[in-house]
Amino acid sequence: MLPVAPALADLLPGAGLRRGTIVAVHHSTSLLFALLAEATAAGAWAAVVGAPSLGIVAAAEHGVAVSRLALVPQPGAEYQAVMAALLDGVDLVVTEPRSVRPDVARRLAARARHRGAVLLSLGHWPSADVELHCTPGTWTGVLEHGAGHLRSRPVEVHARGRGAAARPRSAQVLLPGPDGRVSRGEKRVAAREEAVG
Repeated sequence: MLPVAPALADLLPGAGLRRGTIVAVHHSTSLLFALLAEATAAGAWAAVVGAPSLGIVAAAEHGVAVSRLALVPQPGAEYQAVMAALLDGVDLVVTEPRSVRPDVARRLAARARHRGAVLLSLGHWPSADVELHCTPGTWTGVLEHGAGHLRSRPVEVHARGRGAAARPRSAQVLLPGPDGRVSRGEKRVAAREEAVG
């Protein structure tokens, strides 16, 4: 199990990122960085493949240990080979699957499960074990007339998935919090009893 920030732990089965799982993160690069931060700070290695818009400075500002982060922004025709190699030897592999064929996605998911890597998808991934959706709130910290410094933003994170993650959960977190990292919001985690569709 790879650790996550306490503010996110109750959203995930086992309170962390279980090795061999696929987690799809929708609509929030900040949430993706928040998931990477605790694990890389604890010594896990991470890689980002095919996501040239993800910035190393932004990752560092969210607490990611960038000395433990490999970037392959443009894998080109070697996407599948690069992903397979990284899933074999890296704890967390992030990708932005804009045009991954379903058969390639299945093979990479099977490899992640077999090798014990966590595959984090920035967007939809077929057969993801956990899907995280973010609903952003209003930034705080701006004073009257537009002066001031943006400090934090409350977001509602919704989690659902398969197996141990089948019961939908949600939590309000500050993303980022006043210190630039994810922190608990005002509302605690809520588990909904509704059926997963």
